[in-house]
Amino acid sequence: MQLFLHRVDLRLKHTFTIAHDSRDVQPTLIVELRDGHYRGFGEATATRYYGITIDGMVAVFEALRTRIETYNLTSPEVFWTDMQPLLAENPFALCALDQAAWDLWAKKQEQPLYKLWNLDPATSPLTNYTIGLDTTERMVEKMQELPWPLYKIKLGRPETDLAIVRALRACTEAVFRVDANCGWTVTEAIEKSKALAKLGVEFIEQPLPADDWEGAKIVYKESVLPIIADESCIVEADVDRCAGYFHGVNIKLTKCGGLTPARRMIARARELNLRVMVGCMTESSVGISAIAQLLPLLDYADLDGSLLIANDPATGVTFDFGRVIYANENGTGASLINTDQA
Repeated sequence: MQLFLHRVDLRLKHTFTIAHDSRDVQPTLIVELRDGHYRGFGEATATRYYGITIDGMVAVFEALRTRIETYNLTSPEVFWTDMQPLLAENPFALCALDQAAWDLWAKKQEQPLYKLWNLDPATSPLTNYTIGLDTTERMVEKMQELPWPLYKIKLGRPETDLAIVRALRACTEAVFRVDANCGWTVTEAIEKSKALAKLGVEFIEQPLPADDWEGAKIVYKESVLPIIADESCIVEADVDRCAGYFHGVNIKLTKCGGLTPARRMIARARELNLRVMVGCMTESSVGISAIAQLLPLLDYADLDGSLLIANDPATGVTFDFGRVIYANENGTGASLINTDQA
């Protein structure tokens, strides 16, 4: 098979701000594995917070090009196991390669990937739409631009957090989820959970810094809302650690290394009676379509990345008022609009 690397700068519809970052353009790398007329696609974004760059991922793939192109891909899971030691320092690159492998494999089977996993889309949860941190007025405007049944609201500015949620609540009856992106203290998290519950918030995502396990234990016990781990749940081993500290986990494919480990993380979370969410970065339809294959396994979904960009370079899953519509294609359903870009 052949390896192709596509660099793309995703232009955001709005400046996207969270507690520790703000950006207007999101660089991303789309990995393509080609075997004859079959093309499998995967994606990973650059992320300053985790030290991931496009140049770094490209360099890793170029060093492994011969290994990848001469590999006999018969099982994506075995492929992941063989590639993981070589990409252990760059799980984002591993994720993109793993997604591409699953997409290619399923396309060669001439089936959608979720069908090969014996999953039923009828059981899929709706996906939220994210409102990035901004002035209260701009957050209200962004929410009103896209009526949606549930929103994830980025918070992390203690002095205005509740005022933001109250202002948004005055404009909609939609379900809210809030993500503090590690921006609160223990006391703030507990007290705000009481006010947020009255404002129709479903859960709080990662209120404390990722390494504050002592604080997480207290919030887990005293919050009136469920607490979902994000930055505290990166790789497979973290799922066990989160039990008794969080009510659920948000799994990000780029952080854990792809669909292969994500499926194992979901299974382990179920064994531990943890609620399961899968989230996204600000990805194109390539990455979102790969993540969407997991939807029937989840309690919550955050797959709005492609909705936040103005120049999606790919086709794939689409959305209907929170419902994910699978593409009429095999594999993950992803396809690049222009495969000449590199």
